Amino acid sequence: MDVEIITREAVKPSSPTPGHLREFNLCLLDQLAPVAYEPLVLFYSSFQQKFTVAHQSERLKRSLSETLSRFYPLAGRIKDDASIECNDFGAVFVEARVSCLLSEFLEKPDAGVIRKFIPIGIESPEELTGSLVLVQANFFACGGLAIGVCISHKVADPVTFSTFMEDWAAAAFRSGDSTVLPLFNASLVFPPQNISLSKPAALEFMRDRCVTKRVVLDASKVAALQVKAVSESVTCPTRVEAVTALIWKCAMNAARSNSEHLRYSILSQSVNLRKKTVPPLPEHTIGNLEGYFASCATECEVQLQSLVRQLRKGLQDFGEKYLKKLGKDKASMAICESFQEAASMLPEGNVDFYVSTSFCRLPFYGIDFGWGKPTWVTIPAGDYKNVVSIMDAKDVCVIMDTNRLLSFACVFVYDWLVSWDETGE
Repeated sequence: MDVEIITREAVKPSSPTPGHLREFNLCLLDQLAPVAYEPLVLFYSSFQQKFTVAHQSERLKRSLSETLSRFYPLAGRIKDDASIECNDFGAVFVEARVSCLLSEFLEKPDAGVIRKFIPIGIESPEELTGSLVLVQANFFACGGLAIGVCISHKVADPVTFSTFMEDWAAAAFRSGDSTVLPLFNASLVFPPQNISLSKPAALEFMRDRCVTKRVVLDASKVAALQVKAVSESVTCPTRVEAVTALIWKCAMNAARSNSEHLRYSILSQSVNLRKKTVPPLPEHTIGNLEGYFASCATECEVQLQSLVRQLRKGLQDFGEKYLKKLGKDKASMAICESFQEAASMLPEGNVDFYVSTSFCRLPFYGIDFGWGKPTWVTIPAGDYKNVVSIMDAKDVCVIMDTNRLLSFACVFVYDWLVSWDETGE
């Protein structure tokens, strides 16, 4: 499958950033974020032929320009470790042509091809000097469209990503309307610091040759998994806990089969801190407002119930140690302590380290630019092993069969990417 780049241009904000907003302070969590882009690809079917390629491209660029005016730091460039210069350089917009039918691609999506739909490598160092937002509009021969978006991890977590996408789609769909007014006050809650602590280097030694797998579970399977995960200490496992524990269990069994030694296993998860601060921050607060907590297990705890208990314990311990400090002037201290602990838990010797990120409940399937909601949304995989991304699939299960769409209403499915070491598959 060929993906040919046709044009590449800069999209600047529709109105200039005022002089008093020309320097934007990063918050402490932004400073601690890894150098990487967060990617997303949204696929739109070709059921509305009234939209030409030129019309769709122009609508995307115009509405992106309007959205960048409201999300003005995203149109700037990182100045130093603590700030962004809001210079209105804008976002990169790439237009590409795909030499196949969208229905053919969706029959069996290929992880390697999916990475061709985004405009830059996920781990590109350009994040520190170049555009903070890059978009690639991929037009299929049948009229289908895949919109690949990359946003700097230094300024956005999944919630910020979702807020930006919703606002951009609203501007396109309703000609300039905005869904919410983004808030840029995270640095007041988590002030930037002259960081002396060592940033966790997990991502660096997790770089490796990987095999990417995609697995889908429907509602009945997830519900059965939740029932199986019930124990005296966790009477109501969440869907994410049950699915994460299953993946963790499979990974631990694979690691055990390749080693003769008892192995200690650590799984890191993220938590949205907006609802955890005192007082809580609105969901449209922009920034990298995620905390990370670790759950630990040994080979003696490889059963589903045990792993769910460890996941719940990891969150509870994080709450006791750090979340209670997320108020007044203790927030930055709590974050530094949590990162120090994470650094001390990095894999050494017979320790396996896994990362699981949940994108569940984020409204990516509601992103409508004016030509309908996405058929499929996915997260391209990077070159990291032992990483799991969990996200909701559409609330209707879509099966591709000889170019016909067969829909079964009210079937809720999970869609996640699992990357791991080739020798541990």
